[in-house]
Amino acid sequence: MSEPAPRVISVVTPCYNEEANLPECHASLREVFARELPGYRLEHVFCDNASTDGSVEVLRRLAAEDPSVKVVVNARNYGPFRSTFNGLRHATGDAVVVLFAADLQDPPEVIAQFVREWEAGAEVVFGIRSQREEGAVMRGIRRIYYRMVSRFAGIDIPLDVGEFQLIDRKVHAALLEHDDYYPYIRGMIANCGFRTKGVPYVWRARKRGFSKNRFYHLVDQGLNGLISFTNLPMRIAMFVGFAIALASFLYAIFTMVANLATHGSLTVPGIPTLIVALFFFGGVQLMFLGIIGEYVSAIHFQV
Repeated sequence: MSEPAPRVISVVTPCYNEEANLPECHASLREVFARELPGYRLEHVFCDNASTDGSVEVLRRLAAEDPSVKVVVNARNYGPFRSTFNGLRHATGDAVVVLFAADLQDPPEVIAQFVREWEAGAEVVFGIRSQREEGAVMRGIRRIYYRMVSRFAGIDIPLDVGEFQLIDRKVHAALLEHDDYYPYIRGMIANCGFRTKGVPYVWRARKRGFSKNRFYHLVDQGLNGLISFTNLPMRIAMFVGFAIALASFLYAIFTMVANLATHGSLTVPGIPTLIVALFFFGGVQLMFLGIIGEYVSAIHFQV
C-alpha cells in the first residue's frame, strides 16, 4: 500500500528589485522545510512586479534549479498588494502563506509554527508583530494606525497583523472570490471568517537593500486600509458639516439678539450676515457630501 502524498504548503513571495535578497530568501525557506517540516512539500511562488534590476534572471535560475519554485512576472508594476494577489492566484497548496517578504523581515522559521497551528485546527494563522526592529517614530505611527483600522472597521481585524499569514485551502478559495482593484488583503482575510490563531514574532530590520515603499506609498496603502472596510471618513464629514451649519445658525441668532439689545452698535452692518452665510452653506455642503459618501460606501460594500 503506497504512502499518501505529502501535503503541499504554498508560500507567496512578491518582489520588486530584490536581486540581492532572492537567493537567501529561497535558501532560508528550503532550510526551514528540510529541518522543521520534512513531511511537507514546498511550493514557492515568486511574483515579480516588473523589476528593473536582475531579479527576473535570478528567479529563472532558481526555477531551473528547483522544481518547487514557480515564477510569475507581471507585465507592469501593480503595487505590492495587487502583485501579491496575483501570486495567490497561482498558489495550489493545501495551505498558503499569503506573503513571505523577500527581504526576510518576516522570519521563515515562524512558518513552521504556522503549519503546526494549522494542523491543530486553525484555518487562518496570522503573525502578530509583537516587536519591531525599526525606529520609535515609525513604530508609534504603525501602532496608532493598526488600532484605528481595527477600531473603526466593520469587521474584526487583528491588531499588529500584516499579510504574513497562513490560510487553509478553503480560506484561499474564499479570498480569491474577491474582485478588488486595490485589495486590502489582511482585511479581506478577516472578512472571510473561519477559525483563527495568532503567533507573535519579532519583525526584523532589513539586512540588504532598501524598502521600495516610500512615504507616499505607505500613506496610499494606509488610506486604502482605512476606506476599504469602514465608512468612518464619510460619517466624520457628515457630522462635521452638520455641526458647522448648526453653529452658524446659533451664531446668527446670537448676533441678531445682541444687535437688537445694543441697537446695532455691536458689529459693522453686513459682516455677521457674510460670516453666517459662508459657514452655514459650507457646513451644509460638507454634510451633503458626507450623505453622498454614505451611498457610495453602500455601493462599494455591495460590489
